[in-house]
Amino acid sequence: MPLQNRVLATGDIVAASARGLFMGNRGILHDGNQALARARWKHKAWVTCVLKHRDWHRTVMSPGAYTELFFLDEAVALAAGHRPCAMCRHSDYTDYRAAAGMQGAAKDMDAKMHKERAEALTFRQKRHLAEADTLPDGAIIFDGVPKMVVGDALKPVTANGYGAPQPRIQGSVTVLTPVTSLAALNAGYKPVLHPTA
Repeated sequence: MPLQNRVLATGDIVAASARGLFMGNRGILHDGNQALARARWKHKAWVTCVLKHRDWHRTVMSPGAYTELFFLDEAVALAAGHRPCAMCRHSDYTDYRAAAGMQGAAKDMDAKMHKERAEALTFRQKRHLAEADTLPDGAIIFDGVPKMVVGDALKPVTANGYGAPQPRIQGSVTVLTPVTSLAALNAGYKPVLHPTA
């Protein structure tokens, strides 16, 4: 039975057997039985990490260790409110910061991003409205289901991958990707996408 550690573009953390391209961290969210408690984060440094770094090995959801979260790809991780890790993805982290126009300490960036992505106490994802034609490739909207912007199309996204392209809608849409990550995408940051994209 899969563990509840797969993060969707909606920010929901579900049990899914599908493999993803990235791992993430929000602190210790699980108990001694590898079950999630109510909290969906314990700190504001929500990072996206590579699955393999040096010769490090982790046992998933070990007692007292941070909860390993997994993402289909980087577009989903960005939509869920994460950013590249400064340690295992230093070059991507630097590129993301520059594209997003962020300066100063990482903790300041994380504090700003936290206000954009999460509702305190409810542990719900913050969403915002934008005009569909202003959104860059890699942004994810919510139109009944999460859909990623790709050129003049939208691709539905699930834990297993992307679906067939649909026509890009017009007008105001609900956006899952937070403002800082939208700025990075608009400035040319290219997220690593799942092969089904």
